[in-house]
Amino acid sequence: METIKKGDFVEVEYTGILKENNFVFDTTDVKTAKENNIYNESMQYGTVIVCIGEGPLLRGLDEQLDGKELNKEFTIELSPEKAFGKKDGKLLKIVPASAFTKQKINPVPGLQINIDGQLGTIKTATGGRTIVDFNHPFSGRDVIYKIKANRIVTDDLEKMMAFLSLEFGMKDAECEIKEGIAEVKMAEDINLPEEIGKMVNERVNRLIPSIKSVKFIKK
Repeated sequence: METIKKGDFVEVEYTGILKENNFVFDTTDVKTAKENNIYNESMQYGTVIVCIGEGPLLRGLDEQLDGKELNKEFTIELSPEKAFGKKDGKLLKIVPASAFTKQKINPVPGLQINIDGQLGTIKTATGGRTIVDFNHPFSGRDVIYKIKANRIVTDDLEKMMAFLSLEFGMKDAECEIKEGIAEVKMAEDINLPEEIGKMVNERVNRLIPSIKSVKFIKK
């Protein structure tokens, strides 16, 4: 039986569940999403291709998949350290009322907000004193994943498309591989910094050795 190893591009399907109350918080299956009232029409459901060991999945899940067999569903339990992290008291912060006034937000407990690029959840709001928890909403919790790896991807173009989708959200990118060069077409209004282009070249060459360089071309 074929097994998964670090560096493999693998097509997976999964469902993530909070252990304490069996709350389904993430899934690749549209039916499961609708049944658990977490369906989001802006999301794309269906299998996803990930590169094992490269971090698209939770660290603990990534580690557990290494050595697993294909075409078998596994139930993997992750402690907070291997999932969304432990609760960190330093991430509970007092935020001045002016920060909410500026964004025209009425601070109420449970509201998720974005303060200076940081996502947080309001814990208490009394008078001018608002405490915001900048920990991940699922930090400190054990989670369970039901996951199945369907196949190992061998086609280099499919690997490249998966890389672009995971790293840049370019799900509909146009890409062509010619003599070891991957040409990626992108919209004219996208400007890719030189350091990002260099990083992409280094990572792609490491993950897909047959691709020697990546060229981004404007449509």
